[in-house]
Amino acid sequence: MVQVLSEAVRNAAEPLPEIESDKFGTFFDRFGDSRVVLIGDASHGTSEFYRARAAITQRLIKEHGFDTVAIEGDWPDARQVDRWVRRHRPTSIPESGVFKHFPQWMWRNREVQSFIDWLEEHNSGLAPDERVRFCGMDLYSMGASILAVIEYLSKVDPDSAAVARKRYGCLEPWLENPQRYGRVALNKGYAPCEAGVVRMLRDMLSQRLQWASRDEEGGESFLDAEMNARLVRDSERYYRAMYYADAESWNLRDSHFFETVARVLKAKPRSKAVVWAHNSHVGDARATGMRDRGELNVGQLCREHFGPEEVSIIGCGTHEGTVAAADEWDMPERIMKVNPSLSSSYERVMHDTGIPSFLLDLRKGHQSEDVRQALSGPLLERFIGVIYWPATERGSHYTGAVLPKQFDGFVWFDKTQAVSAFETAQPKEAAARAETYPFGL
Repeated sequence: MVQVLSEAVRNAAEPLPEIESDKFGTFFDRFGDSRVVLIGDASHGTSEFYRARAAITQRLIKEHGFDTVAIEGDWPDARQVDRWVRRHRPTSIPESGVFKHFPQWMWRNREVQSFIDWLEEHNSGLAPDERVRFCGMDLYSMGASILAVIEYLSKVDPDSAAVARKRYGCLEPWLENPQRYGRVALNKGYAPCEAGVVRMLRDMLSQRLQWASRDEEGGESFLDAEMNARLVRDSERYYRAMYYADAESWNLRDSHFFETVARVLKAKPRSKAVVWAHNSHVGDARATGMRDRGELNVGQLCREHFGPEEVSIIGCGTHEGTVAAADEWDMPERIMKVNPSLSSSYERVMHDTGIPSFLLDLRKGHQSEDVRQALSGPLLERFIGVIYWPATERGSHYTGAVLPKQFDGFVWFDKTQAVSAFETAQPKEAAARAETYPFGL
């Protein structure tokens, strides 16, 4: 069966040039008319996925008017990068740096630094309102977001800042370990801090026009504060949900991803976004085993909200190589060997084509229906996040999927290597470069 599928894929596959080639990005012009292009990765620690995603995004920005890059990272850290790339120089550089929490290698690596350097240079030749935004969609920065809201309110409305300190103060005992808040809420049988964080966001939105009018950055400071307030509200819900429903916590997180993208696009009419996240987040959940678990994701939500004709989803995959990952959450990064893909998987189908790297166009009406039908399996698909357990890979990292319904395009790299993380790349790289990332000071 795999041999038959591989032959069908081989006939439809478009071999790709080297990622660094000027021609690489041109293969993705077909997705340029979309409002949102989501680009996934099959692991959070593979160099080729990051480099390909950057090359595709650069092409979409330069040739197709995309002006927002939204990543699976926290808003406050990404905001520091955003100030840099849009040449809104930060008032101060965080002593701790950006993206310094687990998993540091996910965004603190040479591949991402190279893209950010390119984006800063690209923006330098544009008017301020034309520069490309860089923002984070994740919600693991409750403490930093609380501080950002209070700092903003202290400038525009000191009385409201005092109210915010009191409301957010309810969460203070758990800011170092927000998971404990969820456990406490479960034990109490109610959410002690929910009302305060919800009301804080509502108050901010009701004062939008008044406070934004005092914004020296043309509304940017208010948007930043609003997004941080949204993050606090959603993270409070998320940490509570972790203790009673896995699907609920997943859905809250991906809904926050989607709402962040939608809000940022709404802030600038006719804007277009590229989303960087894991395949499990961007590939339509309705075409995977996630549907049976009651889970949704940002790719599904984008298709439902913007319409499938306005959304393109691109996945990435590999057969073998190395990957940066950890044995457990909050454990150090290790460079691990990726097991060869299972014989009953989409990855093995791709590998058996014998083509080292290619693009497979999976859009309806743009590809042979024979290929779409052939790949409608379902088959197994591999997902490696920041944790990798090669010894139990079949049960830990594979799930059933229908690739043509999950993605509009699939990028294949037969053999891949781990990202070059700052903390493991040194001392070849000067320490100061990584420590002041992205500012290079």
